[in-house]
Amino acid sequence: MSIRKDFEEREKSFMSPFACLSSESQGRMKKEEFCHVRTEFQRDKNRIVFSNSFRRLKHKTQVFLSPLGEHYRTRLTHTLEVSQIARTIARAMRLNEDLTEAIALGHDLGHTPFGHSGETALKEIYSPTFSHNEQSLRVVDVLEKNGQGLNLTYEVRDGMLKHSKGFGSILSDDPEEMPCTVEGKVVRVADIMAYLNHDLDDAIRSGVITMMPYEAG
Repeated sequence: MSIRKDFEEREKSFMSPFACLSSESQGRMKKEEFCHVRTEFQRDKNRIVFSNSFRRLKHKTQVFLSPLGEHYRTRLTHTLEVSQIARTIARAMRLNEDLTEAIALGHDLGHTPFGHSGETALKEIYSPTFSHNEQSLRVVDVLEKNGQGLNLTYEVRDGMLKHSKGFGSILSDDPEEMPCTVEGKVVRVADIMAYLNHDLDDAIRSGVITMMPYEAG
């Protein structure tokens, strides 16, 4: 038995019935030979981390434009924080940590610089239908590897596409808007947890807002 198959068997013994088992992935758009060591979701995670678009995240601002300091978040550090929050939740719920982390690492590959202001600008000058989550999918499907794409699994691509709530509900009642896996839903929540907290932290650090002492009424 290969290392991959051995791990896939072990997943069945400890993962929740709601988890997406690596052996039950719906596969890739282009069929490939299986790896003897890594599961399909582990391979996806590696492909994302070693991609050009992942490295470019370090130059994309999260909220603050050219901040004078080394401790402000960038799109890359945001992505890493989301992945760690999501993976912790996945472990606590006995979900597939590799799938969760792969979705989290790839969720903002197509995001614009300057946060959602950049996305709004592109809607005005390029297309009113532009969305960073759809662009993230285009990056991994079409643009990476000189047009070959990363050929990621269905579950990772689905989670990337549906990670953002936009102006809607965190957990929408419309199943078409929600990821098909619980792991994808975890990333959707972890993304919000990350940016609400670290954007506030950066705002306090920059002096844009200040913390006021609490006075009991």
